[in-house]
Amino acid sequence: MGLRGGLTRYAWLSIATAAGVIILKVIAYLLTGSIGFLSDALESGANIVSAIITLVALLVAARPPDEEHAFGHTKAEYLSAGAEGVLIIGAAVFIAVQAFERFINPQPLAQVGLGLVVSVAATAANLIVARILLKAGQRHRSAALTADAHHLMTDVWTSAGVIIGVAMVSLTGRLWLDPVIAMVVALQIVATGLKLVRSSANGLLDAGLPDEEVSRLRAILDHYQAEGVTYHALRTRQAGAQRFVSVHIQVPGGWSVQRGHELLEMIEYQVRQELSPVNVITHLEPVEDPASWYDAALNRED
Repeated sequence: MGLRGGLTRYAWLSIATAAGVIILKVIAYLLTGSIGFLSDALESGANIVSAIITLVALLVAARPPDEEHAFGHTKAEYLSAGAEGVLIIGAAVFIAVQAFERFINPQPLAQVGLGLVVSVAATAANLIVARILLKAGQRHRSAALTADAHHLMTDVWTSAGVIIGVAMVSLTGRLWLDPVIAMVVALQIVATGLKLVRSSANGLLDAGLPDEEVSRLRAILDHYQAEGVTYHALRTRQAGAQRFVSVHIQVPGGWSVQRGHELLEMIEYQVRQELSPVNVITHLEPVEDPASWYDAALNRED
């Protein structure tokens, strides 16, 4: 099993945690009758669905390139991130609706102390797993694991807000605090969901590498300009953990093919050393040929 396939163990961890957490949160709701705890439990239900989506995405992304997918299947992770973003937003909308209804018709809470203990335990479990997933996602540049970690963190924030709200209701007797805090947390969840959807869209639409990484690429290429070498049509994109770079290198027409080839080999080596893992494609052109400039744009016009 490759690296991406090995990451599925984190998805299984997320699924197992989500299942246990939702049971605890349902218990907290049944004990107290808090709309905040109910909304929290439903949001955790979305976590189970998102964890399953992440698992499927990682399994697909781990497939090697084939004839129909020459660049691999790593973009499947962006589909997962987008789906999780939509789920997060949907959960936030549902929470807001339920909170508004409870704001209009407040209800007293019961067994608050026991409910809070159960909810805190569930929140702690989510926090621990979210940090594990986030570190793994960043270390392996996995969009799916990172999205799942952010999803779990929204659940942590949701739970924290609900716990504070329920505790304040118990201390002050102000029943309206329960739904109000749930609404505030829903807004935070929407912001996280929109961020995930945007990240997914950028990946699916082949957004370029971050400016900092492109600057490092240009520094490598600029180093050779003293030898009469220029470049253009530098294009970058990313699919999951894999980066892709293509560039056209222009050299003096008097150079031998061997010399030009050795230059490209050196450039590709330096780029791989700087931005691994990366797939580098270079194209050699004589700088004196006007036609070599026609393909500076994405679509060449002869």
